Amino acid sequence: MLRGYHIIEGKLVANGAENASVLVYINPDDKEKSYLINQLQIDEHTLNSCLDPDEVARLEFEANHTALIIKRPKRYNSADNFLLKISSIGLFLFSDKVIVVMPEEAILFDGRPFSRLRSIQDMLLKTIFRCIQHFEDHLNVIHKISDELEHEINTALTNKDLLYMFNIEKSLVYYLKAISSNSKVIEKLKTNAVKLGLSTEDNEFLEDVIIENTQCYEEANTYSQVLSSMMDAWVSLVNNNLNIRIKTLTILSICIMLPTLIVSIFSMNLDLPILQHGSMASFWVVLGLAGLSVITIVLLWRYRKW
Repeated sequence: MLRGYHIIEGKLVANGAENASVLVYINPDDKEKSYLINQLQIDEHTLNSCLDPDEVARLEFEANHTALIIKRPKRYNSADNFLLKISSIGLFLFSDKVIVVMPEEAILFDGRPFSRLRSIQDMLLKTIFRCIQHFEDHLNVIHKISDELEHEINTALTNKDLLYMFNIEKSLVYYLKAISSNSKVIEKLKTNAVKLGLSTEDNEFLEDVIIENTQCYEEANTYSQVLSSMMDAWVSLVNNNLNIRIKTLTILSICIMLPTLIVSIFSMNLDLPILQHGSMASFWVVLGLAGLSVITIVLLWRYRKW
């Protein structure tokens, strides 16, 4: 799918692909890929890397354009069970246009930054900035979800809730890797600002992008460390609760086995030093001994604080 945008009065306006300064290819088909490779001379490997979620972010300089691969959060699907994934987008900066290649439909050109565009270089930097903001939005959602799951785990510990927490912890590891990968590209953009034709305003905005990405990484790292510590604490708590339950069940088993042993002994077909025929005394003696054994175990339990 191809969409074209024109920069008109500082804003992006969808006005057809003809002579558009911003071309967005969403999951390009074979014909569109052929045009990008053969006509615009975009490297085939780089183009395929834009559609690969496992590809690392990078910046490359070609003969007639500059190619960037940036990481961004993938749109969440309920079937993922709180496992948040990473997607890639490709940005190709030419002298007169910017080409954006994405594997799926995504909102990129929203928010205040895109209401005051100065040039295609400015548009490229603000697209990177918007990807960073998407990470921050997802981190805020992760924080809220983890709080709700923490409440669920504290009130009713289930394997499903723990699995969700493990998925969120795993997602944060992916996010840290992606944000760190983006930071290397942004630093390289700063180093090659003159080669990219960045203006003074673009350089100032690039500084803001670097600060925003650094804060995003620190926030993700903090959430990851806190969640990892919480998971370790919950695992210890689960093991401790399991030990307490096993100990309780063991003591209850002893309380049941001792009376059973006493009754079994007096139920044997042997002569015992108590009257066994013609009187109820033997029944009450056996019952009393069985009850006394249970009371003894309970008193020991409380005294020894088992």
